[in-house]
Amino acid sequence: MKTKKVSAVLATALALALTASACGDSDDGDGDNNNKNGKKAAADAALESIVNPSSKKGGTVTFEHSDVPDSLDPGNNYYGWVQNFSRLYGRSLVSFKPAAGAEGLELVPDLAESLGQPSADAKTWTYKLRKGVKFEDGTEVTSKDVKYAVERSNFAPEALSNGPTYFKAYLEGGDKYKGPYKDKNPEGIASIQTPDDHTIVFKLAKPFADFDYLATFNQTMPVPRAKDKGAAYVQNIVSSGPYKFESYNEGRSAVLVRNDQWDKSTDPIRPALPDRIEIKFKVNPTTVDQHLLNDRITVDAAGTGVQSKNQPKVLKASEKDQTDNPYAGALSYLAISTKVAPFDNIECRKAVQYAVDKASVQQALGGDTKGDVASTMLPPSVNGYAKFDMYATDGNKGDEAKAKEHLAACKQPNGFTTNLSARADRPDEIAMATAIKASLEKVGIKAEIKQFPSGKYFTNFAGNPSYVHEHKLGLMMTAWGADWPTGFGFLDQIVNGAAIKPSGGNNIQELDDPKVNQGLSDGIGMTDAAERTKKWGEVDKLVMETASAVPLIYRKNLLYRPDSAANVTVTQAYLGMYDYLLISTNKN
Repeated sequence: MKTKKVSAVLATALALALTASACGDSDDGDGDNNNKNGKKAAADAALESIVNPSSKKGGTVTFEHSDVPDSLDPGNNYYGWVQNFSRLYGRSLVSFKPAAGAEGLELVPDLAESLGQPSADAKTWTYKLRKGVKFEDGTEVTSKDVKYAVERSNFAPEALSNGPTYFKAYLEGGDKYKGPYKDKNPEGIASIQTPDDHTIVFKLAKPFADFDYLATFNQTMPVPRAKDKGAAYVQNIVSSGPYKFESYNEGRSAVLVRNDQWDKSTDPIRPALPDRIEIKFKVNPTTVDQHLLNDRITVDAAGTGVQSKNQPKVLKASEKDQTDNPYAGALSYLAISTKVAPFDNIECRKAVQYAVDKASVQQALGGDTKGDVASTMLPPSVNGYAKFDMYATDGNKGDEAKAKEHLAACKQPNGFTTNLSARADRPDEIAMATAIKASLEKVGIKAEIKQFPSGKYFTNFAGNPSYVHEHKLGLMMTAWGADWPTGFGFLDQIVNGAAIKPSGGNNIQELDDPKVNQGLSDGIGMTDAAERTKKWGEVDKLVMETASAVPLIYRKNLLYRPDSAANVTVTQAYLGMYDYLLISTNKN
C-alpha cells in the first residue's frame, strides 16, 4: 500500500474491518504465505486478514531484537513490543482481541470473566476473575495476586521504574501509598479491594472513563507476593499464561516452553500453537533483516520494520508480496527539554520548530514507505485527531527566516550549541537525527549527536532528568505509540506533568503546563464519548503551543513475513506490529 494523503489513514482503518478473522477458527494452511482463501498472499495482506492460517501445533517460533528489553518483568516494562510479547506468559484483566483488522482493537476479557463494571461516575470499577486459572506452580491465581501486581508496578520506582503510572495517579490515596516494599502492611493500598478471591474493585479519586484500556496493561498480570524479588523478579517470572521461562540470560536471550498448568478452558483468546519460543537480544538490526529474508527467524521482535538500507531488497518484485506496510499509530518526534537552557525559553523552542526540515527527515527515514510528515502530536489513526499545522513551512522544508526571528527573540541571534540524543542501535533514528542536525546548522544551532542504547534510553539517559540536565541534552529523538488508541491513551504519559519521573519516564521534555494537565484531567472524566474525543484535539493544540516537541513522522512499519511464519496478522493495538499471541510456525 503506497502512502496517500493523511485522510487516507482513516479510510484504511475502516477498510480493515472488512475481512477480520480470528486464528482459532482457521483451517490448516499450506505453509506458503497463503491467505484464508488458499491464494498466494499479496503485499499488505496481513493488514486485513490472517496470512498463512494454520491450526498446526508444535515447532519453535524465533524472535530477534537489536537491543535488550526495558524488562521482561510484566510490571516493569513500557516498550510496545514487550507489552505484546509478555502476553505469552502473563494474563492481564482485559486484553485486545487477537484478530485481524479492526477486530483486533476490540477489548475482550482475559483474566477477568467480563469487561469492568463501572459505577455511574466512572470512579469505581469491578472485575470478576475466572476460576481455575493457575500459576506455573499449580497455585490458583487470586484477586490478591492482581492487586499486588498493580502495587509493585506503580508504587515502587526504587525497584521498578519503567512502566506507566496511571494507577498511582488515579487511585484514591495513590499519592500517599509508599508501595509494597516500603509499606509493610500486607493489606496494601486501601483503594484496591479484594472482597473475595475472585473479585477486585478499584476505587478512583477521579473519573477515568477509559479504565478498561488501563486493565489491558501488563501491570495487571498477577504476581504472587511470596515469589516477588523486586527488580530481581525478572530472573524468575512466575507464569500465568500458556508459556513459562525455561531460561533467561539477561542481555542475551530467553526461552519459553509450554506451561503445563495452563488450561485452555480458562483462556479463550490464546491459541498457544508453538511448543517453544526463543528470543535473542543484541543482534545487529541489518542482520535481523537478513535472517528474516533467509527464513532463519520468524519475527523481528522490535516490530518497527526493516531498516531503510534494506528496503530495496524487500520491495523488489520477488519479495514484496511478503511485506506489510501498516500505519503504526505512532509518532516519531523531537523532544525539546523545557529545563535545559536555552530551551527553557519558549522562543528558542519555536526557533527549532521552524528550523527543522521535516521533508529531509522523512527521506532520511526511508521516504513515504516509512511514514507521512507530521504536524500534530496525535496521529490521524488515533481517536481525537484534529488536523492543523501551527508551525507550517513551505513543502515541510523549514523556514530559516522565521527560525532566526525566534532566535533573536530568545536573545540567541547567532545561535548556540546543544546536544541531541538518539538510540545507537536504531540506524533510522540516527539518520533522522543527522538530518535534523543539518537543518539546525543552517540557522546557527550546532547540535552534537549523542548515542545511547535503546534498552536503557529512558531509565538512564533521555528519560532520566538528572542525566538530561547534567549533560545538557536539549534535544532528544524519541517515538511514541498510543497506550490505547484514544487521545488520552496517546498523550497522557508524554505531556502530563504528573508523568515526569526521576527515571524511566516518557515525558522527556519535562512539560508541566497547567492548561495541558487540566485538559487531560477534564477529558478523561467526561463520560460522553463525543465530548471526550473533541477534548483530545484541543489538548493537542495546547501542547503544540508550548513548542516542546517537534512532530516529525506519522510512522509506518515495513514488515516482512518469512515463508515459515503462520497465522500472521498486524495488530493496531500494538503499534502496527504483528500479533505475537497468534504467530506460529510451519517448521517442525
